[in-house]
Amino acid sequence: MARSVRTTTLERLDPAHADAVRRLVADAAVVDGASALNEAALLALEHPGDVRHVLALPADGADVADGAPLRGYAQLERGLGSSTGQLVVHPGQRRQGVGTSLLRQLVAQAPSRLQVWAVGDRPAAQVLARHVGLVPARELLVMTRPLDAGLRAPRVPDGVEIRTFEPGRDEQAWLGVNARAFASHPEQGAITADDLALRMAEPWFDAGGFFLAERAGVLVGFHWTKQHPGTLGEVYVLGVDPGAGGQGLGGALLDTGLQHLRAVGDTEVELYVEGDHAGAVGLYTGRGFSTASRDVMYAQP
Repeated sequence: MARSVRTTTLERLDPAHADAVRRLVADAAVVDGASALNEAALLALEHPGDVRHVLALPADGADVADGAPLRGYAQLERGLGSSTGQLVVHPGQRRQGVGTSLLRQLVAQAPSRLQVWAVGDRPAAQVLARHVGLVPARELLVMTRPLDAGLRAPRVPDGVEIRTFEPGRDEQAWLGVNARAFASHPEQGAITADDLALRMAEPWFDAGGFFLAERAGVLVGFHWTKQHPGTLGEVYVLGVDPGAGGQGLGGALLDTGLQHLRAVGDTEVELYVEGDHAGAVGLYTGRGFSTASRDVMYAQP
């Protein structure tokens, strides 16, 4: 273990510790160019769930309440089939064993097969993963494109109408289509009504950028966009009911969302897609997206 730090594990974070983690993530993002924690992990800082929070603090016993900055942080989402970890080390504390200490805690505390995300898959993360016996298991592509030109006008299939999401009316129908569209996706396919409500309560949520496709009044697809600070938009989630696939609906929904993001003033758009999902990668590549970076999940064999 790194001599200059100690680790402590909490079942819940108080507001002071949660704020300290957010500051740590923000400081690291300035150097790394991306958040080391995904949206679900950031939400878990203040919303109870089956997660553990591992804090790396000074070895002298000082805590956040004493004004001590976090050296690092790891989060463990515990599951029966697998447990998922994420971690971040303060830029000023790297190459001092902090990451190794945190990762060893994740290995020790995981009740099931451990898998850990490495945002950007940097060389240091690769070395750290190998050090504890983790191997690459999954790849997430971060794709981007400018919104200045080259957008297509949506070609909506016959019999389909596209409208925006109505809170209080569309939640259950959306949950059903989302579950079917992402049946094989371990995170998106498991979204619950509570998960949806948490995201709808976030400051960025805008029903005007959440597009639904219906045929004869039945929901068959959707494109949920997200607005980031500045002029960056996101293809947050794009899904088509399997029974409505192969008709160009995904492309029409994608084009609708891209037109919306440009109309609200965005100049660039990003998305995340599984690296082995050839159909989705092909759709996005055909719409001018290119791979900007890769996140890799490392897992126990």
